[in-house]
Amino acid sequence: MNTSFHVSIPAHARVALFLLAGALATARAAEPAREFRKESPAERAARMAWFTEARFGMFITWGLYAIPAGEWKGKEIPGIGEWIMNRAKIPLSEYRELVKQFNPTRYDPQEWVRIAQRAGMRYIVITSKHHDGFCLWDSKETDYDVASTPYGRDLLRPLADAARAAGLRMCFYYSIMDWQHPNYDPLPAWDKDRPGHRPDMDAYVRYMKAQLRELIEGMGPLGILWFDGEWEPTWTHERGVDLYNYVRSLQPSIIVNNRVDKGRKGMAGMTAEGEFAGDYGTPEQEVPSRSFPEGVYWESCMTMNDTWGYKKHDHNWKSVTQLIRTLVDIASKGGNFLLNVGPKADGTFPPEIVERLEAIGQWMEKNGESIYGTTASPFARLRQRCTKKNGRLYVHVFERPASGLVTLPGLTNTIRGAKWLATGAALEVLRHEDAPAIRIPELLPDPHVSTIQVDVDGIPATLPVPIIQDDDGSVELPGSDARLEGASLRYDMLSDSISGWAATDDAVRWSFHLRKPGDYRIEIEYACAKGDEGGDVQVTIVDQVVTGRLETSGSSHRFHRRELGTIRLTEPGEWTAVVRGRKPETAKTLMHLRGVRLLPVAR
Repeated sequence: MNTSFHVSIPAHARVALFLLAGALATARAAEPAREFRKESPAERAARMAWFTEARFGMFITWGLYAIPAGEWKGKEIPGIGEWIMNRAKIPLSEYRELVKQFNPTRYDPQEWVRIAQRAGMRYIVITSKHHDGFCLWDSKETDYDVASTPYGRDLLRPLADAARAAGLRMCFYYSIMDWQHPNYDPLPAWDKDRPGHRPDMDAYVRYMKAQLRELIEGMGPLGILWFDGEWEPTWTHERGVDLYNYVRSLQPSIIVNNRVDKGRKGMAGMTAEGEFAGDYGTPEQEVPSRSFPEGVYWESCMTMNDTWGYKKHDHNWKSVTQLIRTLVDIASKGGNFLLNVGPKADGTFPPEIVERLEAIGQWMEKNGESIYGTTASPFARLRQRCTKKNGRLYVHVFERPASGLVTLPGLTNTIRGAKWLATGAALEVLRHEDAPAIRIPELLPDPHVSTIQVDVDGIPATLPVPIIQDDDGSVELPGSDARLEGASLRYDMLSDSISGWAATDDAVRWSFHLRKPGDYRIEIEYACAKGDEGGDVQVTIVDQVVTGRLETSGSSHRFHRRELGTIRLTEPGEWTAVVRGRKPETAKTLMHLRGVRLLPVAR
């Protein structure tokens, strides 16, 4: 027998219960989360496993800014498209009018996923909310979202459903910085007289957490939460740690990038030493110069042209070859490539984007084995980019060496055979100057990147080898291989450079083997922050010296190349190069030195 009871609750009691429920929800969002950063390396590796297997993802930057598409009131606005509110100094009262125009009737999430899948991408990151604060889903926390547009429907859930059905991981970008929220501090400088602004970062964090709960619990499980906009001083390390822990309390398996906290080192993107939160580094529009130790995860995000959000006048497209070679370069250093698309306001991808992704997919169909699930090259110095797996080495040939030989100096594994990965055609394996080598024909099988599959016993490994002049006559002297002479000098793995130049007797020294005597131009690759310029640097090889005065490169993370002069090396054999310098008294350091190159002078 079923018995039901009806309990009548007075109106004042219902109001009290409603307020109590709201208070409990707020408290749940604000309560300190447990510490999630103390997992073991094995636990972290297991959580990151799909990320390192994937290697290639699609970044989608889409929002209201796609409507003006780089123009405001008939004027072309310089800079990246999604920053038009900032660059054109548009008051919120005017910018919000775009909500009434946003109607992407040609949006087809299944087609977006098909394009990503055909390109060989394994995950999708989309801007759920960018710096302008507009949300691509129907959020209970604001009416400044897609539900208030003529389109009126959630854009994220259909994409998440389509991605998962296709086997892709769904991930969301979320901006910490918010140019429209009344509690966010600081108020945008171009809109400082906006009415209703009530700076209160605690209240804003509660808003963020409530929205992130909607995304994770309403559309999860997610692969990544990709934060951005953490650079303003009101966002602190303590808030970053708290937000990281909060997000992982909602989904412990989720991956969170390092922009949740304050540890990112500029556009180089890697995390500085310290107790900063975040699972991986985020280089932006650049690729690190070398790989990192095992257990350091990273992902380079990059545009196909010069903008993230759609701009109709930006036609500076990277070539297919450049994009494929960038993917290979990143994988050879143990990283992921997050390649951006900026859809139009109607919900379609520009045809230039579709064409490039289709071509990348054709290459990945034949060569993807050399990207997915691989780890970084075992070679410290090798002209060709390499990736590896247990029992296999993949050598990516951009240009055919003049000798017709791809040498693998220092490889300790027994080679069982070699062939072109795309065609299966066998290649000859031989010894050249006491190193294993592979002979390749004059005609390469792929116009972008040709991949050699080298089968070996075990995991490919190498022994250190001396610096030897390359086949093209150049000599590369990287900072990582230098001998440092000076108490303050140090090699920084994150920037791949030598810093700490304080005294005139500090020196950096290399030994190298020269095969061909001749004249050589001496070039240094360095960074020098504004205010540190004006130092003198010299490179000495035996009794020959070339010198130069250093100009600023703009920052300590922006590296330039500078030719210092020409020297003559008269015979083959072992030589030593030494770099010294004198910094200005007002400078913090002489420079950050990435390396020295000797380039043959054509006769």
